[in-house]
Amino acid sequence: MADSPLHPSIVAMVSLAANIAANHPKNGLCQLERLRGFGIAEEQIDMVVDIARHIRDEAGQVQDHAFNEEAQRAIVPAAVSPAPTIEPERAKVACCTPTAKGNSCC
Repeated sequence: MADSPLHPSIVAMVSLAANIAANHPKNGLCQLERLRGFGIAEEQIDMVVDIARHIRDEAGQVQDHAFNEEAQRAIVPAAVSPAPTIEPERAKVACCTPTAKGNSCC
């Protein structure tokens, strides 16, 4: 197997972020230990954690919103057809919003 074209510290950062964003039960603690072993600054690690949590939380909010919309539709009795409605064009969601700390996830 060839060496990774990415430095092991970058691989550990990506893995840490993915673990946090995916809500993995191990939370990326192994990667956190590796990053500290590489001498990565706590501020840089904190930024990665902040961005990953933001992405995780944003994904949860989107899923919750979609669920709530579907749940609301499900309470309409099946025998009664809902009146047709014209929905205003939905505002486009930005592809990336900054974290509460102001970090960009893009």
